[in-house]
Amino acid sequence: MARQQAADYYDKAFSGCEKITVPFRNEKTTHVFHQYTLKLDGVDRTALQKKLLELGIPAMVYYPVPLHMQKAYNNSRYKEGDFPVAEMLCSCVLSLPMHTELDEEQLEYITKSILNLIS
Repeated sequence: MARQQAADYYDKAFSGCEKITVPFRNEKTTHVFHQYTLKLDGVDRTALQKKLLELGIPAMVYYPVPLHMQKAYNNSRYKEGDFPVAEMLCSCVLSLPMHTELDEEQLEYITKSILNLIS
């Protein structure tokens, strides 16, 4: 429940920002939010992540390379461009802190910091 409440806070805080797409949630289901991953549009993700880390906010890129481009899955059948959605997402997503101990003060600090940095 605490993770869902944190996700609700993030959703509301970023709702008016065109540069951020929050995770989709189907109203007929629930989500455990192991991660809360934003899709960024027109934002330098690397620069944003670095600035957030300087502010003490551990934003992470968990999947920087799509599967078909990883060495373990190297196959001559697949090349860059074969899975454009996966490639695009790997280049523009950023995961925010998500755990059961996030309080409103922390959530406000995280969201306001992000909004200030990308505006």
